[in-house]
Amino acid sequence: MRTPAKVRVGDAPDTRVVGPVTQTDIVRFAGAGGDFNPLHHDPEFVATSGFPGVIAMGQMQAGILAGWVSDTFGVEHVRSFGVRFVAPVFLGDTLTVGGTVAAIVETDGEFVATLDLVASGDKGPVVTGSATVVVAAT
Repeated sequence: MRTPAKVRVGDAPDTRVVGPVTQTDIVRFAGAGGDFNPLHHDPEFVATSGFPGVIAMGQMQAGILAGWVSDTFGVEHVRSFGVRFVAPVFLGDTLTVGGTVAAIVETDGEFVATLDLVASGDKGPVVTGSATVVVAAT
């Protein structure tokens, strides 16, 4: 088991940049997750939907953000994770994912940090959320 991360309230660990998002990224995620909605792969269908182009499924961005949390803090230290989808991600968008330590409390002998999370695309946030993770005492 990895040692819990040493952080303080207000810290913002290094972000991760992913992309640009390709059709292959979306199709691979669709295959893994079983989401074959034509909004994610069929430009002719998308043209009738009101979107300007194919969009990535929200769970893909949420998964990328979850990967950042688990890689940064250790999956064994993650206690909760939740997201809200706020905007679509289009082909060619580049995502920047990360978060800020909003609070640290001692609970049952552990120090637990609450993280404010965000995945941003080329035009602003696409997913927001929060997570709680065990951290080292500082």
